[in-house]
This record gives sequence, structure tokens and C-alpha cells, in this order.
Amino acid sequence: MSRKMKRSLYVTMTGICAALYALGSYATSYIESPWGIGQFRPAVVIPAFFAIAFGPLVGGIGAALGTFLQSIARYGHPWLTLISGTPANFLAFYMLGYLLHEKFTWTRFVTVGVITLIIANFVCALGVLMYFILTGIFPVNLPYMFYLGFVIGLTLWWYVTMLPFLLFLTPVLLKATAKAIPQFMPEHLIKVSLKREIPSKTLSGVLVFSGIGMAIIGLVMFLPGSEVLVVAYKPGVQQIILNGMRTMFLLTGGGCIATGAAFGILKLFLK
Repeated sequence: MSRKMKRSLYVTMTGICAALYALGSYATSYIESPWGIGQFRPAVVIPAFFAIAFGPLVGGIGAALGTFLQSIARYGHPWLTLISGTPANFLAFYMLGYLLHEKFTWTRFVTVGVITLIIANFVCALGVLMYFILTGIFPVNLPYMFYLGFVIGLTLWWYVTMLPFLLFLTPVLLKATAKAIPQFMPEHLIKVSLKREIPSKTLSGVLVFSGIGMAIIGLVMFLPGSEVLVVAYKPGVQQIILNGMRTMFLLTGGGCIATGAAFGILKLFLK
């Protein structure tokens, strides 16, 4: 493929990524976090796919444009997303593409996916907090534990609701597209095989230890003082929201542990 054709392909893929991400995000934008801001977003699989398949700029710019357009459609203004969702989405999917495009393995994908979601969602939560303080939604004289609980709680909520979709749907999209239109996909994605990596202890280990980490967080939320994570929400429903977060972490962690353990058992039969 010539350089000019490759550039045209990247521009086209960036536009498609932005459009699909905006539509996919808007479709679930009314399912919000316990804090009334921050959306349930399984559509993260869209820019993840484009970042891995076509590179960091395609994924990063497509995600930033997509979330920017979705936010305008959802809230009627771009101010919140300009200091939270837009830069955080660019960071997340630029990182994902930079670390995985042309360097993809399933083990690397799981590791990078976990780390990227934690960093980018923390950045986004900080941006939301900054916006709330600058606009007076949160007074500047609140206890620091209120701000800390808000940021950590929002980060954890995004992380645990995005991770299952990222880890389990993105590979399906990559492999299905590699089979359907191989002429547009990098050769290494066409050839990469999960079966060859199952004997690797790293793949099983990353899944199991990620799951253990999430399960521990879910259990820690039963300790006294965990209410700080939902302090920004109305007192009457704080316990309901906290129980929901505990359940999500325990279920997601359990799913990762089970998947990693299954790969570990499966490799015994592949030797």
C-alpha cells in the first residue's frame, strides 16, 4: 500500500472510529454512575479495536472526537468533556495503540488493557473533579476525603464496568475482522493465535492476579470507612450503591480468575 493510500486509510478509519464511538457511547449514556456523572460505556471496545488495528493516532483521535461529539449531544455543551473525557480518551487509546499496534500478543493485550484503564480513568475522574470545583458544583472547602473518595470511586466504577468488555469483546472484533477483511488488517493480527499463548504462564497469571486484585478491592469495600467511596451520593442510597460496587468487583474479579484458571488447566491438555 502506498504512503498516500495509507494516509487516506488512516484518516478514513479515524472518522469511522469517531462516528461509531459517538453513537455507541450515546446509546448507553443515560446509564450513569452512582454519582450522576460518568457513563456506562461498553463502547470502549470500538476505539480499542481501531487503536490496535490501525495505530495509536487513529484510536486516540477517534476516541477523543467520538466522546467529544457524544458529550455535546448528551449534555448540550463541551466544557466538561474538554477537561475530562476528551483528554482521558485520547490518552487511553493512544497508549493502547502505541503499546499494542504491531506488538500485539494476547498476554500483552491483557496486561496493557488493565494498566491503561486504571491510568486513563483516574485522569478522567480528576478532570471531572476539577470541573465540579471550577463550576461551583463542589465547594472548595469540603474535606479532602470527600474529593479523594469521589475520584477513587469514579475511577473504580469506570474500571470495573469497562474491563470485561475490553478484555472479552475486543479480541472477538479483532479476529472476526481479520478473517472478514484481511487486506485491511496488519499481518501479525491475522497470524496471532491464542492457542499458541495458552501454554504461557504469563497469560494465565495476568488474568488470575488481575482478578485477585479486583476481588480484594471488592472485599476491602466491606471494611469500615469504605463509605468514603460513595460520600458524594445521597445518604439514602449510599449503602445500595456501595453494595453494587462490591458486587461488580467481586463478579468481575471472579470472572478473570476463572478465565485465567481455565487457561491454566487447558494448557495441560495442549502439551
